[in-house]
Amino acid sequence: MTKKKTDSSLEESTKDYHKLSIQVGLNGLSFCVLDTIGNTILTSENVVFGEEQTPYDVQKSLTALFETHGLAEMFFSEVVVIHKNNLFSLVPKALFDEKELANYLKFNAKILANDHIAYDEIESYDMMNVYVPFVNINNYIYELFGEFEFRHNGTVLVQALLNSHGNNSEQAICYVHVSEHHMEIVVLSQKRLLLYNSFDYSTKEDFIYYLLFSLEQLKLATETVKLRLFGNIDEADERYSICAEYIKNISIFVPATTSYHREETEEEPIDFAVLNAL
Repeated sequence: MTKKKTDSSLEESTKDYHKLSIQVGLNGLSFCVLDTIGNTILTSENVVFGEEQTPYDVQKSLTALFETHGLAEMFFSEVVVIHKNNLFSLVPKALFDEKELANYLKFNAKILANDHIAYDEIESYDMMNVYVPFVNINNYIYELFGEFEFRHNGTVLVQALLNSHGNNSEQAICYVHVSEHHMEIVVLSQKRLLLYNSFDYSTKEDFIYYLLFSLEQLKLATETVKLRLFGNIDEADERYSICAEYIKNISIFVPATTSYHREETEEEPIDFAVLNAL
């Protein structure tokens, strides 16, 4: 096994217990490696692109990231790839038909005739997520590691929030996962999903517009709705400040901490979906 940035060699006897979680998107990449025996995050990194990339350029960046960390030479018992894009549609399981995948997407996403379409089940909540994965990324990962799992970012995010969301609150809670130029909005009421959508934005004005538009579609009053922001944001952020001008009940959401330990001395935050896909 090669060395990671912690400079600690991996024991041959434990190599079967390492899991790799990778997230790919046109705006950035992230990954982490978990040692399931020690329950320890061995290494991780988050890369934000200065501007949106093509899928081909994303693959080049992923290859460079793997070379930096020596990941291509490692063995993993499990590899999970998370595709982060806006090419998705949630479908009630009762209405889902595997033969109609393109029809679920064509009204809210631009797809091509030769696009490969996949789907995930949001377990225990009778929903399917139909989406277009980055096929070139899947092919690249398969060449490196063989069989692996892949999911859409929204599947991981919605599943994790539903599983952790209490069912004793009658008030709707709006969760917003914030990235550099991407936002994902999840609105839950008790154990029901009212909305999941994602938007690319450039300014704080774009950010608040998409948020208020989403709340308006659900007829949720800004005076009473609970807004919980998390990800790449804190209370000093201008995006937080502009939200506070319109929404009274606002706070930073701190997801339940995992039991994973970290080896790095500088603990850069790991993306919510990357951790919850492990």
